[in-house]
Amino acid sequence: MNDTTQDEGLDADPQSRPATAVVVGGGLAGITTALALADSGVRVTLVEGRPRLGGLAFSFQRGALTVDNGQHVYLRCCTAYRWFLDRVDGAELAPLQDRLDVPVLDADAKPGRRLGRIGRTALPVPLHLAKSLATYPHLSLAERAKVGRAALALKGLDLADPALDAQNFGTWLAAHGQSERAIEALWDLVGVATLNAVAGDASLGLAAMVFKTGLLSDPGAADIGWARVPLGELHDRLARKALDSAGVRTELRTRVTSISQHGNGRWSVQVPGETLDADAVVLAVPQREAHDLLPDGTLDAPEQLLDIGTAPILNIHVVYDRKVLSRPFFAALGSPVQWVFDRTEASGLSDGQYLALSQSAARDEIDEPVSALRERYLPELERLLPGTRGAEVRDFFVTRERTATFAPTPGVGRLRPGARTKAPGLYLAGAWTATGWPATMESAVRSGVSAADAALSALGRPRDHLLELFEEAA
Repeated sequence: MNDTTQDEGLDADPQSRPATAVVVGGGLAGITTALALADSGVRVTLVEGRPRLGGLAFSFQRGALTVDNGQHVYLRCCTAYRWFLDRVDGAELAPLQDRLDVPVLDADAKPGRRLGRIGRTALPVPLHLAKSLATYPHLSLAERAKVGRAALALKGLDLADPALDAQNFGTWLAAHGQSERAIEALWDLVGVATLNAVAGDASLGLAAMVFKTGLLSDPGAADIGWARVPLGELHDRLARKALDSAGVRTELRTRVTSISQHGNGRWSVQVPGETLDADAVVLAVPQREAHDLLPDGTLDAPEQLLDIGTAPILNIHVVYDRKVLSRPFFAALGSPVQWVFDRTEASGLSDGQYLALSQSAARDEIDEPVSALRERYLPELERLLPGTRGAEVRDFFVTRERTATFAPTPGVGRLRPGARTKAPGLYLAGAWTATGWPATMESAVRSGVSAADAALSALGRPRDHLLELFEEAA
């Protein structure tokens, strides 16, 4: 990079030059922030330390395969992420189901009762789930009835009540008649994948938000979408194309060393060989990195960022010499296997089948050697999928994200800061900020919307393009 500043003359008349911003971090939060600012005429520089965009939702090459580091899905209720897909012209590459349908295989069930389904009808809430619950074979009749009553109680909770954040979801479920089996076969089936924690480790506030929004708000809210192409196609190539078209200057392989504020209120962002000067700075990086970059006095209690814990996700990748799974995905019970997706076509594999196992809340397994994971999971896949018996395993590998998400533990809500800091012109973005959502792609995009909205408001720039989105994402 050249030793120049983003704008000449720190003391130039602010009315005579365009507003400028530096966004630090090229994950979904940073990309969203940069696009939203640029769409209002702000001159934006996006700085990312990695050689690619997309944060922790990315792809890489393994021989002829294009591999996602982990399986990511979204729901129809994820309005901000759906906006993001539209904004980068990627919506057709990550379509939604016409209607929620989740096959659930129980490895321990008797023949004929191994397969259940979680789905919906077009009836209004909560009747849209009634048929699915009534025929769900993995719970007893009594357990199904109690699930319905707990769902209605959950629907009645006030998400604005801060007391929910301090409570434990597992304890709440037990107090509302949910058996260990019901928690395993239904509540955790959904909750672990969305919260990255089992019910006993999760905040009631975040869990209630997931279930109320996804399953109890609108009949189609929980319809599932996922990328039919590598994530890098959406979050790197198409995102970079959108940024370029919007006039955003994007610098990869560039790490910020410090940020500081001038006496005139403008900001300087120091990177190797260059100082970027701007009216606004958005830190769209993980909480620990944000803590290290924040100047003194910009948050009342910056040490709270370090108290936001992290949770890992393990992904297991298996390539077979033949087709072993006829469905696009399924969830599993009675097995350490959680969710399994067919990634054959997306990866570019032309012969055989490639399955990706997404293992959330994987604290006990995240550092296990590949050999131990292979010995555990290949037999489990044989129990779940008879077609794997006798199939040749052509490849078996693992991807690990040790700090994949923030931990949604009780009390985490009070630690999550909003977009604004105490310093005018300095903002925060990231799935870990106070979006009201757990650490999902939706939360990341919402945080970018909030940061951009705050910056545009302070800069006196147009926000019309964000108003409708912001009302949904606020």
